[in-house]
Amino acid sequence: MAWLTSGLLATLLALSWPSLATAEENPVLLVAHPDVRTARLTRDTTRAIFAMRQRTWPDGQAVRVHVLSNDNPVHGRFVKERLAVYPHQLQLAWDRMVFSGTGQAPTRVFSQAEMRERIASTPGALGYLEREYLDDRVHVISME
Repeated sequence: MAWLTSGLLATLLALSWPSLATAEENPVLLVAHPDVRTARLTRDTTRAIFAMRQRTWPDGQAVRVHVLSNDNPVHGRFVKERLAVYPHQLQLAWDRMVFSGTGQAPTRVFSQAEMRERIASTPGALGYLEREYLDDRVHVISME
């Protein structure tokens, strides 16, 4: 019976391992429109931008934030790993601003391909993509 339990445990670990490796090998990167001159952002600044509290780039250009839906796994990974918050926390901040009339929510996109297209075609745009979706139409911004 013990061999059955250890075999089951080994199988479960093997099944979960690829998803862990994929997340590490394919990080979610911060990307912007190619005309954005900012090369680095701190976590606090990035969090403020995605929470829609900071509305401009350091040079004064308006930031146009794009996000995937809250239930998208890439959105969850970006928000938790890069911003150190949970998706529902961001949603609450957006809802508060929209309902109070003090701001607006970011633009929602349905896929990473759409995210790339929107970032590439919208001056001042900011979003996130997995490495496999990067091309020369978007600019990667490093996070400190």
